[in-house]
Amino acid sequence: MSPTRKSYIYAGLAIFFWSTVPTAFKISLGEMDILSMLTIATLSSTAALTIALFSGRKTVQLMKTTGRELLKSAILGLINPFIYYLILLRAYQLLPAQVAQPLNMIWPVIIVFLSVPILRQKIAGRSYLALLISFVGVYIIASQGKPFTASHSDLKGVFLATGSSLFWAVYFLMNVKDKRDETVKLLLNFIFGSIYLIAAMIITGNFHSVPGLKGVAASVYIGIFEMGITFLFWLRALQMATTTDKVSNLVYLAPFLSLVFVHFIIHEPVYYTTPAGLLLIIIGILIQNRKPAAT
Repeated sequence: MSPTRKSYIYAGLAIFFWSTVPTAFKISLGEMDILSMLTIATLSSTAALTIALFSGRKTVQLMKTTGRELLKSAILGLINPFIYYLILLRAYQLLPAQVAQPLNMIWPVIIVFLSVPILRQKIAGRSYLALLISFVGVYIIASQGKPFTASHSDLKGVFLATGSSLFWAVYFLMNVKDKRDETVKLLLNFIFGSIYLIAAMIITGNFHSVPGLKGVAASVYIGIFEMGITFLFWLRALQMATTTDKVSNLVYLAPFLSLVFVHFIIHEPVYYTTPAGLLLIIIGILIQNRKPAAT
């Protein structure tokens, strides 16, 4: 099998699993509280990444981690999975899945503005247009089928869903500056994230509650296929692709495919404003990512 075909297979797997996650979020949150769900998911992701590390024979790279790199992982683990997912999952509690997911998608545009202080990059004029278009898409999605009347979405949920993209953008940019192996970085981040979450569980006394089997299963699924292994699938797809542009743009199929799952599995009625607003957000992202013409 050619590397290009393998690249599309890995990309297809990543897109499929990511598109099922909003449904899994809703199923899990319907059975248990956010902190318990996130702790189970993070521990599951840590276990899956540990297996990936050993199967990839990268233990030597892990053992070479310096104290400075451990500190960096401790900070990154605080941002993701701890803070980022606590905010995002609260948004999923307050909003329909079809609204919460696309509102979180504006992070590629936010990254550009954060790259000024973090990566010392300049902002192109098209970035402001991209941001405007993306936020128009956010408004349309938040209207839940009634764009010309007062918003029917929970404003706190909308703020949290869009605000979570800020934390993901910060995490992404800090991760870009970290040149360690991706599996090693992810594993250490999630080990620290697990420590923070277990500490939070102890402080809040959440260990006294016993979650249902359905919620636990959904949380384990999220840990494996949202937080850890699927990201490695996606990196593998990009590494094997002859040109990354064609493969990377496929990721925008995931939110549209997720509408099928949320409709038929958790029976959310799909508002016409959701795909319309989602399309605007993607147009904004594509404008932002457009490479300037060669001169």
